[in-house]
Amino acid sequence: MNKIIVITSFILLASCSSNDAFIKPSVETISESIYASGTVKAAQQYDAYAMMNGVVDQWFVAEGDWVEVGTPILSITNETQKLNKENAALLASYSEIQSNKGKIADAKLKVDLAKNKMLNDSMLYFRQKKLFDQEIGSQMDLEQRALAYENSKSLYFSSKVNLADLERLVAFNAAQSKKNLQISKQIESDYILKSKLRGKVFAIHKKPGEIITTQLPAAIIGSGSDFILEMQVDENDILKVKIGSEVSVIMDSYKGKEFEARVSKVIPIMNEKTKTFKIEAVFQKLPENIYPNLSFEANILLRKKEHALVIPRSYLLNGSFVLLSSGEKVKVKTGLMDYEKVEIVSGINKSSELIMPEE
Repeated sequence: MNKIIVITSFILLASCSSNDAFIKPSVETISESIYASGTVKAAQQYDAYAMMNGVVDQWFVAEGDWVEVGTPILSITNETQKLNKENAALLASYSEIQSNKGKIADAKLKVDLAKNKMLNDSMLYFRQKKLFDQEIGSQMDLEQRALAYENSKSLYFSSKVNLADLERLVAFNAAQSKKNLQISKQIESDYILKSKLRGKVFAIHKKPGEIITTQLPAAIIGSGSDFILEMQVDENDILKVKIGSEVSVIMDSYKGKEFEARVSKVIPIMNEKTKTFKIEAVFQKLPENIYPNLSFEANILLRKKEHALVIPRSYLLNGSFVLLSSGEKVKVKTGLMDYEKVEIVSGINKSSELIMPEE
């Protein structure tokens, strides 16, 4: 960006000596600024994107409406998602532990029956063994009782394992189906776009019935009471800009008016394409009826000096010399300057008579 030097109350003293015109330096207030251009933005302004693709079903707000955090902005229709939610609800209902009480009760009954049979076979086996020890009964009878006891014992432990597996499976299915229903409800809520802040709806980009995607913004939302000035500053000037620097702003929408602002933020990364940095500033006094995306031009004040000795830049020779009316070339030290004028720090005084150097 180019530098602009604003000089107030400049009065050149000129006269003629023979055929040579000369001037004398003047004492004035001089300030050095950086030129910048940018756009007005609402504070926290953002593009609101839909979370899901679909068709706009209904707008709950209109452009210019004030919204709170979480206020529904629009709803999106998607028949597939509705069916998925209904299916998840049915599965959750089917998988509830309460709905599977019959299966669990039946498994518990099998455990009880297997246990009773095991106890009965155990009693018969030990009775047969006692008789066999008394040499009553055959070896085959004892072996059959023992086999029956082992089988009933195995069946009992197996039924207990089956009951535990069934209870775990029912509990898992119930929890999983509930989680799937929660996910389905969450996905359904994603089909309703909500405001992320308290502010105003500045723009609506889609109408009911139109297709909406996650790639394009559905609305623009931002603060309706606070605005910021976004501007770009060249990388060569960025180190000169400080937080709190004064900014003079003019806008085409406010002809003949100048607004004061101050730098509030310097975004600490350069745009590699434009070789610029983004700067934010805030109005010292907010203009009436301000709107987002208004363009503006600004001067960021870097330095200001009162009672400075200045001459036209055209009277400067090789950047550091001036010619006196006597023809003498004098070396000077310069300070602030713009396209037209330059501050002289030392080398001449306000009584010096200067002539224009020949090109």
